[in-house]
Amino acid sequence: MNATAPPAHPPPQHMLALARANRVRLARAELKRKVAAEEVDVADVILECPWEAHSMAVADLLMSQRGWGQTRCRRFLAQIPMSETKTVGSMTDRQRRTLAAMLASVERGRAWSATPLVTDSLTRA
Repeated sequence: MNATAPPAHPPPQHMLALARANRVRLARAELKRKVAAEEVDVADVILECPWEAHSMAVADLLMSQRGWGQTRCRRFLAQIPMSETKTVGSMTDRQRRTLAAMLASVERGRAWSATPLVTDSLTRA
């Protein structure tokens, strides 16, 4: 007599999706904590694009830094220009390098303006 176990059914698709969403949410929360504690540099995250940040909005990543709120983030991204809802994974290499360079200059203490520079020709008129 062959005693065989009944075939195991895989979990339903919605349960698999929920489990994956929970893993991503927990990984992002950990990434945000590390950014806030300055254990991880935002510029490195943007350049390397780890799996947990791939579908994360750029604004969410920037605002996880201490001292960065919605207004500062919006003004910072307007310089490129880049949408706040753009995901880290959908950025081009050029956008990544530009954003990382801008973040590095802010970290080094260089002044950056939230408004475009006015040229001399406009101020003389």
